[in-house]
Amino acid sequence: MNDMVKLISPTYLTCVTVSLLTGCAGYPRILNYPFDPGGQSLNSFASELNPQISGRYIVFTSDRRGSQDVYMFDMATNNLIDLPGLNSFDTIASHPAVSSDGRYIVFAANRQGRSAIILYDRETRQSRNLTTNLQAEVRNPTISADGSRIAFESSVNGQWDVLVYDRSGRPLNISQDPR
Repeated sequence: MNDMVKLISPTYLTCVTVSLLTGCAGYPRILNYPFDPGGQSLNSFASELNPQISGRYIVFTSDRRGSQDVYMFDMATNNLIDLPGLNSFDTIASHPAVSSDGRYIVFAANRQGRSAIILYDRETRQSRNLTTNLQAEVRNPTISADGSRIAFESSVNGQWDVLVYDRSGRPLNISQDPR
């Protein structure tokens, strides 16, 4: 399945186009979600950035409440999903990704000049900094469909490398041998 999301947020017009391809013989379907001036929909007057689709969920960042926060939209119900305890005013969130069942959200966060990869569990309503012990810049996380593995970029070796961690924040030893 190939998913593509495009969010555009000019000052007076906001629209979203979601193109879903179903299999090799599938066809694209374009879904347009309405604008809600109250900020309770997928679209608002604010910037909607870094959208990612997994299953029925779209996660993205937006500054609609005065800080750059993570939002999740359920395409089945056409509603934003409440994410209690996830966002804070002193943290800039970016590049979110979601597991296919919508339980886990991972994103890059910057707080007081320090970057981190944060994993949020919607079931427990708890956030965990996966990179607390990593003395490096981190960015661009993604999560496996089942939410068990998180991959992200890290500058720990003086260059941008990809690291893979499990949900508890332990690095996984991924073989370099392609066999």
